[in-house]
Amino acid sequence: MRYSKSMYWKLSAYFFFFFFTWSASYSLFSIWLGQEISLNGAETGIIFTVNAIFALCMQPLYGYISDKIGLKKHILFLISGLLLLVGPFYIFIYGPLLQYNVFLGAVVGGLYLGVSFLAGIGAIESYVEKVSRKYDFEYGKSRMWGSLGWAAATFFAGQFFNINPNINFWIASVSAIVLFIIMMTIKVEMTESEMERAESINFKQVGNLFADKHFWFFILYVLGVTCIYNVYDQQFPIYFSSTFSSTALGNQVYGYLNSFQVFLEAGMMFLAPFIVNKTGAKKGLILTGFLMAFRIMGSGLVIGPYGISAMKLIHALELPIMLISVFKYLAANFDTRLSSILYLVGFQFTSQVGASIFSPIAGTLYDIRGFSNTYVFMGIFVFAFTTISIFTLKRDPKNLNKLDPKPNSHIETA
Repeated sequence: MRYSKSMYWKLSAYFFFFFFTWSASYSLFSIWLGQEISLNGAETGIIFTVNAIFALCMQPLYGYISDKIGLKKHILFLISGLLLLVGPFYIFIYGPLLQYNVFLGAVVGGLYLGVSFLAGIGAIESYVEKVSRKYDFEYGKSRMWGSLGWAAATFFAGQFFNINPNINFWIASVSAIVLFIIMMTIKVEMTESEMERAESINFKQVGNLFADKHFWFFILYVLGVTCIYNVYDQQFPIYFSSTFSSTALGNQVYGYLNSFQVFLEAGMMFLAPFIVNKTGAKKGLILTGFLMAFRIMGSGLVIGPYGISAMKLIHALELPIMLISVFKYLAANFDTRLSSILYLVGFQFTSQVGASIFSPIAGTLYDIRGFSNTYVFMGIFVFAFTTISIFTLKRDPKNLNKLDPKPNSHIETA
């Protein structure tokens, strides 16, 4: 299939408004829990753990269904529909429930956030990556617009939060309306061969994947390295805001910092495919791990908002290389018919398992030992697992960009 400019721009716009919706409602989530709902570090850790549990329950299901239906957009329709409710959900359901009973609110919120955002993002990324291989454009160039969407929302999120946190939630719902309209315009052609390949997937083939030692070595990397950056990010806004004279000023500056970081991330998302194609997927993953270890340890060692900000901005270099390396590593070393399962289970699901284990531990350590000491420990942990992965991850094959066959006959799917 030849390059499709129209498909590239539609999926890029979908990425933009999905991440804009997510950022507007979630980028200051930990601050909202701490300052608006008045939860402590341990309670916030419980919220993130419950969110992770619901997400990991959905990811294998999303993965299997996505591979089984191929390029049909049923899952995108479900996620887009749920996002229309994001503002009312936070304001009228989630917040009041958390204030009434933390555990009840955590379960209800975990179900919604897990299905729509935390597991939904993996399903969307996997879908767009499949389409990018079919229509011959780099996934990273499309995903770049997601980063821009996140940055655009976070630029004003801190200011709006200081006025009224509900403003961000209503903005998220408006963005979700645009997202839904874009989703309705997307139509992907599926060849008869692609339909047959998707329908041929069964549980035996999925089971064979778990008999592959190289898949388990990849999971080890995810558990020891990539899931830690999620745990680090969860309560970082609280730590950052605490270094300022007032939490309101800290919230506002964090919004600017996060926005600037994601703009840098978007630029790197454009360049990351070229970098990974040069270095190889395995070396990209190793580079990501060492950058992450340096960033997390540095956050605990530097003093003051300027030094902490500099450490945070390293994330803009690290995340794009990691995402592109993950997709290229999985496509090059495993059966591409199972690409959604590989990504959603091997990467997203495993990350959430790690987050469900480490989030409450990190939350308790924040309360007992402080943020700085906890970050140093986390950074050492990441460094150790990255070093191990040098010897366990599979060496890249000669043809890194393994593509699916693209027969001429096609069926258009809505």
